[in-house]
Amino acid sequence: MPKPRSTDATAPSLPDVSDRPATDALVDRFGREATDLRLSLTDFCNLRCTYCMPASGLTFLAKDQMLSVDEVVRLVRIGVEHLGIDQVRFTGGEPLTRPDLDEIIAGVAALRPRPNISLTTNAIGLDVRAAKLKAAGLDRINVSLDTVVSETFERMSRRPLLHRVLEGIDGARRAGLDPIKVNAVLLPGVNDHELPDLLDWCLDRGLQLRVIEQMPLDADRIWDRTSMITAADVHGILADRFELTAAEEPRNGAPAELYEVTDRSSGAHRGQVGIIASVTRPFCADCRRTRLTAEGRVRTCLFSREETDLRGALRGGGSDEEIARIWRAAQWGKKAGHGMNSTDFVQPDRPMSAIGG
Repeated sequence: MPKPRSTDATAPSLPDVSDRPATDALVDRFGREATDLRLSLTDFCNLRCTYCMPASGLTFLAKDQMLSVDEVVRLVRIGVEHLGIDQVRFTGGEPLTRPDLDEIIAGVAALRPRPNISLTTNAIGLDVRAAKLKAAGLDRINVSLDTVVSETFERMSRRPLLHRVLEGIDGARRAGLDPIKVNAVLLPGVNDHELPDLLDWCLDRGLQLRVIEQMPLDADRIWDRTSMITAADVHGILADRFELTAAEEPRNGAPAELYEVTDRSSGAHRGQVGIIASVTRPFCADCRRTRLTAEGRVRTCLFSREETDLRGALRGGGSDEEIARIWRAAQWGKKAGHGMNSTDFVQPDRPMSAIGG
C-alpha cells in the first residue's frame, strides 16, 4: 500500500516582528531581501530520479489541495505588488504535468510590473507545448538533465525517457526560449565520468550547463557527504579537456558560480559553465529566494522544517494585505543558513519533489 506523502512541516506561530523595519519588502533579520519566488505547482513527477524520489510508495496531493490557477496568480500578484518580487520560477515535481500551466503563465505575465518568468522542468512533453508557453509569457527554462547516455539516464531516473527529454529541449530551442540552462546532479560511479561529454554536448548546442552538488533532499536518504561529488571534484573532472576561468560578471545572489570555458586542445573559448555548490560553498548569506509549496505554504529555505500556510488565508477570505503580512512575518523568521555544516543538522522529511526546487 502506498504510504502517505511524508512531511515534517509544522504550522508555527508567526515570528515576533516587533523589531522588523517598516518596509513592505520580504526582508529577514540578516539583511537579506527576497525578490525571487520559487513556486511549486505540483508534487507529482513522471520520473523517479534516485536523488529526489523513491522508486514507488508515494502518494501525491489531490487536486483540491493544490493551488488553483486563480490562487497561484493571486499569490504571485501579492508578491509582485506588495512585496517586491521581480522573478518567478515555477517548479515541481514536474510543472509540465499541470495541463493549466499556460493559463498560469499568462496570468502572471499580465501582472504589472511584469516579473521575469522561468520554469524548471524535465522537458518531457515540452516539444509540443513550448511555443504555446512562450506565447503565454514564459521567458526561459532550466532543464534537469544529468546525462545524455540512455543507459545512465534510465539508471538515474528509473524511466527510459531520455529521447523525450531531448525532444523537449529541441522544442524549446525552436520556440525561442533563451537561455536554456541544463541542471545536472553528479552521482559517484554513476555519471560523474560523463561530465566532460555532457558539457561538450551542451556547449555545442548553446545550452548553459549548471552542475549541482547533490543535496540531502532524497526520499531514500542515501545521501552521503563523504562520497558526494563536490565543486572541487567538478573542476578536477573537467581539467583534462577544459580550462575554467572565473567569469567577471557579478553573481548578484545567483546560486551558480560562473566560469568561462576554454577547450584545451584547440584553445577556443566555448562558453560558460555554472557550478552550484550548495553544500561545500554555501551562498546563504546572499540568498534572495522565498518559496511556496504546491499547497500554498511559505518555505524560507529548501531545508526548512517549518512552513507557514497562506492557502488558509487565501481560501478563508483574507485580504491581499493580510496575506502579505503573514508572508512578511514568515520571511522575517528565515534562518542565517541551511545548517548542513552543523552537527545537529537534520534532513527534512520532505523530498525535493514535495518542496519545489
